[in-house]
Amino acid sequence: MSVEPQDQAALERVRNWFTEEGWTPFAFQEEAWNAYRRGESGLVHSATGTGKTYAVWLGALLEVLASPSPTPGLKALWITPLRALATDTVQALQRAAEALEVPWRVESRTGDTPPAIKARQRETLPEALVTTPESLSLMLSTPESNALLSGLRLVVVDEWHELLSTKRGVLTELALARLRAWNPDLRVWGVSATLGNLEEAAETLIGKPGTLIRGNLEKEIHIDCLLPERIERFPWAGHLGKTLLPQVVEAIESSASCLLFTNTRSQAEIWFQAILEARPDWKGQVEIHHGSLDREVRDAVERGLKTGRLRAVVCTSSLDLGVDFTPVDRVLQIGSPKGVSRLLQRAGRSGHRPGMPSRITCVPTFALELIDVAAVRDAALAGRVDRRPRLERPLDVLAQHLVTVAAGGGFQEREMLSEVRTARAYRDLTDAEWRWTLNFVTRGGESLRAYPEFQRVALAGDRYLIKNLDVAKRHRLGIGTIVSDATMEVRFAGGQRLGSVEESFVARLRPGDRFVFSGRPLEFVRARGMIATVRPAKRLQGAIPRWMGGRIPLSTELAHAVRLKLEEASGGELLGPEMQKMAPLLRIQAAWSAIPAADELLIERVQTREGHHLFFYPLEGRLVHEGLAALFAYRLAQVRPLTFSLACNDYGLELLSAGPAPLDEALERGLFSTRNLEEHIRGSLNAAEMARRQFREIARVAGLLFEGYPSQRKGAKQLQASSGLFYDVFRQYDPDHLLLRQADREVLERQLEHSRLFEALERLQRARLILTEPRRPTPLAFPMLIDRLRDSVSTESFAARVEKMTVMLEKEADQTTG
Repeated sequence: MSVEPQDQAALERVRNWFTEEGWTPFAFQEEAWNAYRRGESGLVHSATGTGKTYAVWLGALLEVLASPSPTPGLKALWITPLRALATDTVQALQRAAEALEVPWRVESRTGDTPPAIKARQRETLPEALVTTPESLSLMLSTPESNALLSGLRLVVVDEWHELLSTKRGVLTELALARLRAWNPDLRVWGVSATLGNLEEAAETLIGKPGTLIRGNLEKEIHIDCLLPERIERFPWAGHLGKTLLPQVVEAIESSASCLLFTNTRSQAEIWFQAILEARPDWKGQVEIHHGSLDREVRDAVERGLKTGRLRAVVCTSSLDLGVDFTPVDRVLQIGSPKGVSRLLQRAGRSGHRPGMPSRITCVPTFALELIDVAAVRDAALAGRVDRRPRLERPLDVLAQHLVTVAAGGGFQEREMLSEVRTARAYRDLTDAEWRWTLNFVTRGGESLRAYPEFQRVALAGDRYLIKNLDVAKRHRLGIGTIVSDATMEVRFAGGQRLGSVEESFVARLRPGDRFVFSGRPLEFVRARGMIATVRPAKRLQGAIPRWMGGRIPLSTELAHAVRLKLEEASGGELLGPEMQKMAPLLRIQAAWSAIPAADELLIERVQTREGHHLFFYPLEGRLVHEGLAALFAYRLAQVRPLTFSLACNDYGLELLSAGPAPLDEALERGLFSTRNLEEHIRGSLNAAEMARRQFREIARVAGLLFEGYPSQRKGAKQLQASSGLFYDVFRQYDPDHLLLRQADREVLERQLEHSRLFEALERLQRARLILTEPRRPTPLAFPMLIDRLRDSVSTESFAARVEKMTVMLEKEADQTTG
């Protein structure tokens, strides 16, 4: 493409500005600017902190500099997955526009935007707007949306890897399809880091193949690990606990500023409390940050990080993305990182600028997590990054979108169907599925057609519209796909809001009970409506609220990397400090049983006073193992009736029965077969009850459930009862209801990782089987025994029983190594 003089002049202005800032444009940034000027859409993929934002933003500014347009109105839309990132993004975009003297105003529109600004934006939008998928859908539900958005030139979807493979991502795809229909020359660009399936991600975003730009910059990443002084040969999950706390405190002290990432909010509360107990003089210098804390609390913590006031912040994935914390020079990961992308994303929070190294230190809470650390380092340095699969045709999201568009001026059927099919998620939408969804939003489907409240959309002439203003109002209040367990606000008696905890946790509290939240000791006063009132307690002791998140499994790539590390160990190679520290455990495992290679499946058959144990080690991650455990128990019981107790972790699964399991016969009959897999999974699990609970989310997204007005939110029990009623009615009177089928699919895929389970079985069929019969549970089996023991009833304390078992096994291990 020939370069016009005005284009060259504009480019020189950008380069001069970079020089003034002490920067030099990277090749991938200039490649993205040129692609934008050619009218292309695509995806920019580069490591965190390497300048992706300006790679996509400056293409639009260069175009304005070369050929200014006096036409007012919105020209660029920036979609961020977190509204918390909006403020920083606005500042970064506005900074570039002002420096280059581009007369563009940049604003945000999210759930945090004041009502007065939203009202003004309904009349006149700025030239650039930063928003979220939910706020964009809300804009599309207004009659003036076409007029306000028809002049768009650019849409940028930030952190696309976080939206891909989620219903929020599908909602974004549908919104982009609408914007492309209004603006055929619209350019859509995604920004992403730590993503494996780039071509698929780009096509999903754009609706067709697009330009893929890789920022192949050598981002220096240091991945190390805090090692315990000694390693137990028979470990159990959590046994290291906070024993590494002194080393964590030392790491914090040696850093200018650091982030301590945990995998759950409960773990964040525990470690925050432990650090302040160890160093009370750090009060005010160490803070906590997670998604259940009030927005004002989180904002204050983020400001403290940016200014360098805070020494450390204990956090969850709430700080994984986007926000630029330049003072942070080190990241600590408490527990297994669970995934390669997750580790790299968190590592990028330190050294968050081009040319600066990132450092992440892993803190194991369980001996086997040392193998995870060694494996994730190998995978990260080899560039083996996790894939994010896309979703296929979720009809609840489509139903919501059709009502949104009907509220925003309406649609004609043929045009809308063509538009929807330009979204990658609905490319293969069948005519039958389209007709069913249209019937669902207009008549409530076959089961609900007698109830006027479910006839949300009406046909007026050749156009589908919403005629009832109350229906439109209720729909706008429910726009979005984020559905979580019902939470209750936590407030002091004076009204100050602290955040929210799950309703099920509050239900167990009695007045006077104490618990720890936001690092504060609190006393429960009462629960009224969806508000839990508390008062400060004197002592920092009590229960820690537990939120969902503790069942995060190993990702596919990390599970593969773990198998490779164990293969090295099976051949006598202990590469890296973590594997060398694991030597005592691995020696006993090899002596008593075996260490499986990557192409092997180890099965251990052990008899104890409890009964007959079968331990399988597929090394596929917890969720796959949960599915496999139920499946194997079902298939074994088909050979000979038996009752099994099940346990599993990321490394394997245990089946315990009173009598010996017919393993040999089951293997001959195809224990690992993929034939009739779905039927056998349904037979092995209470799949109906799981689907019933999953249906609540689908019903909410599809618009069957109304959660109430902001001041009158419904509780979890009320919503579950309502969704359960719909579920039962559909099962009885409309068994082919497509939302029921979707609930069944989502249970299989999201809760049991059906696709991974299928692939695991195919791999196990090819694997070389190693069957051993140790006289006692091995080091790899011990953690599963303990996990099951936690749930059993005994007159002995849990810790005492574990100690007794460990002492006995250690004596035998000493005799073995003698």
